[in-house]
Amino acid sequence: MSQSNHTINRPRLAITLGDPAGIGPEVVLKALSDSQFWEFDITVVGTRSLLVDTYTKLKSIDGIGKLVEPSELKILDVEIGAATIANIIPGEGSAASGRASFAFLEQAIARATTGEFDAIVTAPIAKSAWKAAGYNYPGQTELLQEKSGAKRVGMLFVARSPHTGWILRTLLATTHIPLCQVAKVLTPELMTQKLDLLVECLKNDFGIEYPRIAVSGLNPHSGEQGQLGTEEQDWLVHWIEEQNSTKLRLDGPIPPDTMWVKPGMAWYGNSQNSNPADAYLALYHDQGLIPVKLMAFDRAVNTSIGLPFVRTSPDHGTAFDIALKGIADATSMKAAIELAQSLSIQRKERKSIFV
Repeated sequence: MSQSNHTINRPRLAITLGDPAGIGPEVVLKALSDSQFWEFDITVVGTRSLLVDTYTKLKSIDGIGKLVEPSELKILDVEIGAATIANIIPGEGSAASGRASFAFLEQAIARATTGEFDAIVTAPIAKSAWKAAGYNYPGQTELLQEKSGAKRVGMLFVARSPHTGWILRTLLATTHIPLCQVAKVLTPELMTQKLDLLVECLKNDFGIEYPRIAVSGLNPHSGEQGQLGTEEQDWLVHWIEEQNSTKLRLDGPIPPDTMWVKPGMAWYGNSQNSNPADAYLALYHDQGLIPVKLMAFDRAVNTSIGLPFVRTSPDHGTAFDIALKGIADATSMKAAIELAQSLSIQRKERKSIFV
C-alpha cells in the first residue's frame, strides 16, 4: 500500500489484528486491498509473521479474491515471543491468542495516547481468550478507557444505509450486564452521563449542533401508565422532561417495540415521511442491538465515545469457526475504517475552528 503524498492533516489510523486465531487478520487483509484506502495513513498493529502466515495460507485458497500483500503495508510489529506464536492455532481461541490480541491493543493505545495515532480500528477479540491469558476485562472498551484515562465512555453503533444513505446512530445506556440487573443499574445519573456523551459526540464527530434523540422505554408499552412496570412513571418520564431544552429535543419514552419503525423506514426507504431522529438511546444491549443487526449486520460499526481519540470496530466477533477458510466478510471492517477516517477529519476540522 502506497504511503506517498503524506499530508500533515491526514488522520493517522491504527488497525489492530484482533485475535489472530480468528478472522481479524483475514478481514484486515481483505479490507485494505480496497483502493479507497490506499491514500489513507494506516498502520497495522500486530505481529508481522502472523499476518504473513495468514496471507500465505489464504492465497492458497481457490477463488479467495483480493488480498493486500503484507509487504505493501506499514506494520507496527509487536513482539509476542516464539512460544506464544507456536501456540496460536487458527480457529481456537486460547491463552496464547488472548495474549497476542491484548498486546496488539495495548501497543495501539500507548501510541494513540501520545498522539502518534488519531484513531484506532480494532479487529475482534475473544473475551474468553483474554480471561485465559489472565486479563480480566469485559472487553476492549474497558481496556481503552483504563489505559487512556477516560472518565466516561459509551458504546455507539453507527451504520449508513446502502439503500438511502441515512445514518443510524444507536447508543446503549447499559452494555454487557445480565438482563435482570438492567433496572437496578439504570438511574437518572447514568442516563444523564450517557446523554451528555451522546450530545457531545453528535456535535464534535457528526457536526449536529441541535440533535433530536429518541429514548426508549424500559418496559413493554413503556410501562403502560405503571401497569406493566413502574420505571417510566417513577423517573424516566420526568428525566426526559428535565433534559429537553432549546438545544436538545428528546422524544420518549417510546415503547421499545415501536421505536424502531421509523428508523426501519428510513433505512429501507419505505417512507419519505419517516422523520427519523438523529440518534437513538436504547436502555439495554439487546433492545438496541437486535434492530441494529437486523438492519445492518454486515456494515454496523461500534465506536467508543468519550475517549481522547477515535475508536471504531466492526460489529462482529472472532468467528473462530470460519477462521482461515477465506469466506470472512470484510464489509464491516471497511465501514469501521471509513468511519474512523471520517470522525478523525471532523475532529481535526472542529479543533482548528476553536484554536
